[in-house]
Amino acid sequence: MRAFTPLKLLALLGLTFVSNVTMAQAGNNDSVLNPNLADESELAAAPGLNAELAAAIIAARLLAGNLELDALLGDSLDDEEKAQLRAVLFLPINLNSASEDEVKLVPGISQKMVREFDEYKPYSTLEQFRREMGKYVDDAEVARLEQYVFVPMDLNSASADAFSTIPGMSGRMVREFDEYRPYASIEQFRREMGKYVDENEVARLERYVFIE
Repeated sequence: MRAFTPLKLLALLGLTFVSNVTMAQAGNNDSVLNPNLADESELAAAPGLNAELAAAIIAARLLAGNLELDALLGDSLDDEEKAQLRAVLFLPINLNSASEDEVKLVPGISQKMVREFDEYKPYSTLEQFRREMGKYVDDAEVARLEQYVFVPMDLNSASADAFSTIPGMSGRMVREFDEYRPYASIEQFRREMGKYVDENEVARLERYVFIE
């Protein structure tokens, strides 16, 4: 068995950590509820929501985006209450296709950063997003913004580590994503994944992927 000195072992662990961060294509948003995944009790406990609104969100699934969620909430919350809610309940936006109106819903984003989000499209990796946004804000703010975004992943070339960053992604579905490669069309993806999960879940996962 090969022996590692403590220094070598730390270096190896460090490389593994860097690799996993680099492979991530959806921001780490464990502290932010996903409106397409949160259960009724989690939703009802979110600021400004109650059991009735939580049930309405679940009944409206699959939500296409935060503009749809905003419309669903209607006049039940004022603009300030909606802004507070979005800080903890937000559907990650596709950095390459989100409209300006969608980007403006990112909690705490400034108009300058709305422009910078757009300036660097298309993004090929989340690491690129970190690097470009890091020109304007500090690391803590980049990490905060990253919670609300993702870079779509190529079904035929993305790594298992990248797929595993999709919100709500199970290890089994990571394996199934890989099992049917190469994909000739998004229809093939829908058909194959439909063997394991329902149509809503296929559509939810499809938000995060594309075929080159």
